[in-house]
Formats: sequence, structure tokens, C-alpha cells
Amino acid sequence: MNPISGYNAYNPRWYRPRVSTYWWLWRWAYLKFILRELSSVFVAYFVVLILLQLQALRQGPEAYAVFQAWLKTPWILALNAISLVFVLFHTITWFNLAPRAMVVRMRGKRMPDRWVTGSNYVAWLVVSVVAAWLVLRG
Repeated sequence: MNPISGYNAYNPRWYRPRVSTYWWLWRWAYLKFILRELSSVFVAYFVVLILLQLQALRQGPEAYAVFQAWLKTPWILALNAISLVFVLFHTITWFNLAPRAMVVRMRGKRMPDRWVTGSNYVAWLVVSVVAAWLVLRG
């Protein structure tokens, strides 16, 4: 018996069909999972971008103007647009996943999933309206 291969003439190999490297592309649930994991990179990109913006703001008006000009370059605008789509996808899929990740009980009964999901969307809407009001008021 060959110890490396694990079979001999009396013990044939098991049948194992070949699986494509891209097997996850053919089912929406798997593709959505992979895209949600990939979207974390874009969330991190936005965090770094905000930190760089705060650093430029701290360095003074000239540094901030240079940073703003850099943000207006076509490549950065395209990257920011793609990042926005991925961050929105990340947010929506996480909010829809929240009832499974966090079981909320009220008076001993589990709250319906749509209440947990809905409360996340309402909180998101309130924070977005407050942020828009702060930015656009003056």
C-alpha cells in the first residue's frame, strides 16, 4: 500500500468531482456572502480616507485645498463611487442579517425579524437626515 496516496488495489480512491475555483459565482447566496466580505475593504478605505481628510484639515487651509483637489481627480471619484455602492451593499446586507446575529426579546418573546431590521433602517434614516441637515444648513 502506498502511504502517500492512501489507496491500493483493494481500496480504490473515492470519487471526488472537480469543483471550479469560481463555484461561488453560480448561487446568489454565496455570491452575496463573498461580496459582503469584499465590501469590508471599501469600508476600511472610507475610514482611511476620512482620517486623511482630518489630517489635511488639521494641517491648514492650503493642505486641505490640495486634498480637496486630489479628491476631484477622475480616478478618486470613480473609486469613491464604487466604494459607495459597496458600502451601501454592506450596510443593507448587514441590516438584513441583524435579526439572525442579534436575538432581541421583549417580555420573554422574540421580536419579529422585520422589527429589528426596520429599527436599523429607521436609525439609519434619522442619522442620515441629521447629518444632511448639519452639512447643508450653512
